[in-house]
Amino acid sequence: MSAAPVPLSVGAPEPPCRAYDVALLDLDGVVYVGPEAVPGVPEALAAARAAGMRLGFVTNNASRTPEEVAAHLTALDVPASAAEVITSSQAAATVVAQRLGTGARVLAVGGPGVAAALEAAGLTVVTRAEDAPLAVVQGFGRDVGWTELAEAVVAVRGGAEHVATNADATVPSPRGPLPGNGALVGVVSTVTGRRPLVTGKPDPAMHAECVRRTDARCPLVVGDRLDTDVEGGRRAEAATLLVLTGVTDPATLLAAGPDQRPDLLAPDAGGLLSSHPGVVATEGAWRCGGWTVRRGDGPLRLGRDAAEAPASADGLDGLRALCVAHWVRHPEAAAPAQVTADDEAAAAVLRRWALTP
Repeated sequence: MSAAPVPLSVGAPEPPCRAYDVALLDLDGVVYVGPEAVPGVPEALAAARAAGMRLGFVTNNASRTPEEVAAHLTALDVPASAAEVITSSQAAATVVAQRLGTGARVLAVGGPGVAAALEAAGLTVVTRAEDAPLAVVQGFGRDVGWTELAEAVVAVRGGAEHVATNADATVPSPRGPLPGNGALVGVVSTVTGRRPLVTGKPDPAMHAECVRRTDARCPLVVGDRLDTDVEGGRRAEAATLLVLTGVTDPATLLAAGPDQRPDLLAPDAGGLLSSHPGVVATEGAWRCGGWTVRRGDGPLRLGRDAAEAPASADGLDGLRALCVAHWVRHPEAAAPAQVTADDEAAAAVLRRWALTP
């Protein structure tokens, strides 16, 4: 049996909007950043729909209902229905209903999206540990405080199963990272001494919920995070497209471990509309578009390809070649990359990607 190809090495000769039936799009960092849509993304998603691709909007943030998320997207010129939104609360509700049965009592901790998803799954939502819940489902909510956390602790210590919609330690904000659901879940886990069952990304339960709700046959996971979007897609054996409009920068991508290496790379979600070049290996070198990476015993050396092969318009061919060359050197572990330039053109792009020593 031949080894699997290195991620990013194959590329996509056909635009993803034609090669995949559904794009499973992360929201914050992909469709919008803060209150605003990523420039050009509403138009790109409209074009992807026009090409026949269906869209699913996937979020680990459990605080809002699908209706609220859809209204927010529509206000940003990304028309969406509640049926196209998949939240980690929905994934948690499905898992709990399957494990405990319809009608089971569940203590909801978090924003309104948590209780709404549990009720939609046919579960009975309670608010006190004295109501004898069989499970505690904990999701993000900006108003979650000591009282709710205390109820969760009492219920879990009393035998209720602790289910977390996601374990993201932080949430982004204009003021920098703030405590996320994972931080609050940690409070309950620390006091009870019990680890929760996590159902959001990267857990396969989230992908299963996406496939069930979108009826995807050949989905493409589109995200900006390696540890949730890309790892979640790979764990579910789905193709992944990483965009650079969110938290992942080129240095972080290069250093990614094998479970967090994407199949495709694009500056933004407009990458759904264009083909993606592969990386061609030659003796001691890797080529992509007009760029070549040479590998010796020291740093990777990036330079312009004398053959002047056609370059893709997104300006990421050199980064693709660097990733493949580095990942071939480190097939089984995450490792920071050392990179140097062979010429001024390469030096300029390395500065732009903040990859200079």
